Amino acid sequence: MRLWGLIRKESLQILRDPSSIAIAFIMPVVLLFLFGYGVSLDAKHIPVGIVIEQPDRETQSLAGAFERSEFFSPQYFSVIQTAQKALDEHQIDGIVWLRSNFSAQLLSNSASPIGVIVNGVDSNQANITQRYITGTWQAWLSHYAESRGQSLQMPVSVEQRVWFNTALSSRLFLVPGLIAIVMTLIGSLLTAMVVAREWERGTMEAMMVTPLRRSEILAGKLIPYFVLGMGGMLFSVALAVWQFKVPLHGSFWLLMLSSALFMLVALAIGLLISIVAKNQFVAGLLAIIVTFLPAFILSGFLFDIHSMPSWIQFITYLVPARYFVAILQTLFLAGDVWSVVLPNIGALLMMALFYFLLVWRKFHKRLE
Repeated sequence: MRLWGLIRKESLQILRDPSSIAIAFIMPVVLLFLFGYGVSLDAKHIPVGIVIEQPDRETQSLAGAFERSEFFSPQYFSVIQTAQKALDEHQIDGIVWLRSNFSAQLLSNSASPIGVIVNGVDSNQANITQRYITGTWQAWLSHYAESRGQSLQMPVSVEQRVWFNTALSSRLFLVPGLIAIVMTLIGSLLTAMVVAREWERGTMEAMMVTPLRRSEILAGKLIPYFVLGMGGMLFSVALAVWQFKVPLHGSFWLLMLSSALFMLVALAIGLLISIVAKNQFVAGLLAIIVTFLPAFILSGFLFDIHSMPSWIQFITYLVPARYFVAILQTLFLAGDVWSVVLPNIGALLMMALFYFLLVWRKFHKRLE
């Protein structure tokens, strides 16, 4: 009965506090729409200059291939100097140079009939632009050789198959990982700031003199926010599936289990922060620094972990969101791949036990 009374008290406090509802339900909507529609790792409609020194049927055919591609917005130049000036002025991101001897060298073993110049200021964009140009050129060259009844001699024949995300849409990659970021903020920020607020207002001291045991106080604090956090998670998943059309190939109940474990880890971290920092501003700042920033940068949500230096990769093992992002991306895009899901669930379980042990040791029913 005492535990139920405390849970009821916390639930009423949540309902009377608009900021808690905003963090749990409004913030996921803002973040999901911001990243789902405003952030894209796809490169489309790249402004590229096509220099045609001697127009003929072949050059027009190749230029048409760039026009039909959704990846390019071609601009035409007759001399390379004008195109280079446009590249210097950032009007275009790359140049495809069709020299005057383009048709003569086509399908021959002599020097390459086209030249490619790419703006390398943004190395990632430059690599994407170069690969797209190369792919468009090779596809057109193969089609041209086939239309003339000739065979295209290439040292390697590549047959590409894309698994799990056939459209290569960055939205399908970002939205599942964003659920981990949302749950990190909901779990850690809610408990850190709300409990710290009770220390500031003096209500925590009043609770200390009640007959409530330490375990009942901790459970009474965690259960309402666990339910609120899981509600925010379900709301985020519903948005991901129905609004952003992200397929959920894995088990829904496995998603619930892993989400519950991650929510417990986030809540324990938030509660630990509130015990150490009994000020709302300090607790909120610590929650962002300790949970949100590592989850955003070091979880694999936005940046590939394997591309990081080895010592940074080691640090990522200390970030709970790393394991949850791997689970989310696997369950949404690939399905129930147990060799991926089970080790990450095990890591979250160990982290939950570790942080709750710290909370138990740090939380005392006395004023210090």
